[in-house]
Amino acid sequence: MSEPKRILFVSQQIFPYLDTETPIRLQNRQLPEYFQSKGFETRTFMPKFGEINERRNQLHEVIRLSGINLIIAGTDHPLLIKVASIQSARIQIYFIDNDDYFHRRKGLLDAEGNECKDNDERAIFFARGVLETVKKLRWTPDIIYCSGWMSALVPLFVKKVYADTPFFEKSKVILSLDDEEYQVPFGSKFSDKLLVDGMLQGDVRSIAGLPVAYEDLMRLAIDYCDAIVLSSENVNQRLLNYAQNSGKPIMPYVGEDKEAHLKFYNELLGKNEEDEE
Repeated sequence: MSEPKRILFVSQQIFPYLDTETPIRLQNRQLPEYFQSKGFETRTFMPKFGEINERRNQLHEVIRLSGINLIIAGTDHPLLIKVASIQSARIQIYFIDNDDYFHRRKGLLDAEGNECKDNDERAIFFARGVLETVKKLRWTPDIIYCSGWMSALVPLFVKKVYADTPFFEKSKVILSLDDEEYQVPFGSKFSDKLLVDGMLQGDVRSIAGLPVAYEDLMRLAIDYCDAIVLSSENVNQRLLNYAQNSGKPIMPYVGEDKEAHLKFYNELLGKNEEDEE
């Protein structure tokens, strides 16, 4: 009997940890549950925004996974890993935390209601934090599903920084495109902050030395992902055109049809119907 396939879900937002129930937040909860019911192994990660009530949601720190320091823009930032379970769904959620980037901040906006000026560094920390934790878990995902712009750097890091890592060398990265965009471009030094060991200037040529708007970030993600899923009927048309021109497999918006996800993922993995029986 073959080993179960593994899916790593990297999500910017998941219901019920962020209180307002939106289609994206609900989907990011339901997909891991659905794939587990179909015999897949799953791991799910999201940022530990300050608005998440740790006591009510019964989060606790996983000491053996915490303690890594990630250097971003020349500064050390300790990585804290917390975990909680959605009992009704029988899934476990890993949270990426850090006092400066997440714990002390309610969400993506500051106290005045403006987008946080360091959202670029928070996205870097989140993406690298997820991948470093999965390495520490010694867990090899067949598919990495990225939902939300805060996960958009995962394809780049997987294909460039972690390309030779046994845990990710065969992983297929799926990028979910939705209609939730950030409005204030990242600063022109963003590309420099991405240059860790294994990353070359040429890998981020498209954004080098430039302010990085939402479309720029997502085009970079499309460049490095293996396939694209449309998670909204209102995806940015210019991004949709870019995705279509990339020649990569695209799953159209299917609403709540989870079987369509199963079929698309299996096709990406090269599985046939006989493998499922």
